[in-house]
Amino acid sequence: MRSGFRAVVAGAATLATLTLAGCGGSSAGDSAGSGGDKLDVVTSFYPLEFIARSVGGDAVNVTTLTAPGVEPHDLELTPKQVGEIAEAKLVVYEKELQPAVDEAVAQNAKDTAFDVTPAAKLEATGADFEEHEEGAAEEEHHDDALDPHFWLDPVRYTAVVKAVEEKLASVDSANADGYHERAKTLLDQLGRLDSEFKTGLANCKLKTFVTSHEAFAYLAKRYGLTMVGIAGVTPDAEPAPARIKEVQDIVKAQKVTTIFYEELVSPKVAETIAKDVGVKTAVLSPIEGLSDANSDQTYLTLMQQNLQELRKANGCS
Repeated sequence: MRSGFRAVVAGAATLATLTLAGCGGSSAGDSAGSGGDKLDVVTSFYPLEFIARSVGGDAVNVTTLTAPGVEPHDLELTPKQVGEIAEAKLVVYEKELQPAVDEAVAQNAKDTAFDVTPAAKLEATGADFEEHEEGAAEEEHHDDALDPHFWLDPVRYTAVVKAVEEKLASVDSANADGYHERAKTLLDQLGRLDSEFKTGLANCKLKTFVTSHEAFAYLAKRYGLTMVGIAGVTPDAEPAPARIKEVQDIVKAQKVTTIFYEELVSPKVAETIAKDVGVKTAVLSPIEGLSDANSDQTYLTLMQQNLQELRKANGCS
């Protein structure tokens, strides 16, 4: 995973070993107290929170560990959050995406944790998501690193929705009918989204798009595009001068019109490259979390916005 994770692991290990008494004991109960008989579900970050809320409806009380405006890969857990993980009836997370969550789950939620990675069927997309030591040689790039960004492909996201649906129905069989009904609604919406991407990106003058880091490989593969990431490992990392020149050459050669950046990291590098080669910048959301600017949006609306931005940048008809 990304080098930004290293600082998280040590603190997470300490937090994960705290006893419930040390966590205040009632932290999860505080957030679930108003839920009555609802199933207490903890999710690790926004894409999984959206599934749990959409499928769970009024039968669940959902707590997410990654607050709006926080870059999920840099998450550090508070003692209260470790307590929430320990007391939840179900913890939905993606293993190896957030080491602090992995540590807390291993210590406190072995029997209640649900890892979505098997359903997502992660692949090596050629992007480098492995953790590196400071100063590691550039040739140590790992092409076999598994890409964690499954949710940016509506088809992969659909598989995870189905898995969470079945898990909720298994854990809380009394409300299984409601889970299946709400899941069907979400799955229908994702089916339409997939169709809109297929149609919307089928006829484009340009097939290449440039973004601040390599989060969109699954999306690009699904819809016949080519992603060029400025930073592969860490979204806010300063890329090497050689990489900047390589991206600039691609932009010029392929007549790329737009450099995309993300909401939760600085656009400085993207803006600098765009200025140097005379192209525009725009947001292409990796939908890893919400921010103050888009707190009124959802996974579905943000994916729609991504589609429109790609169509505009790539001259799609």
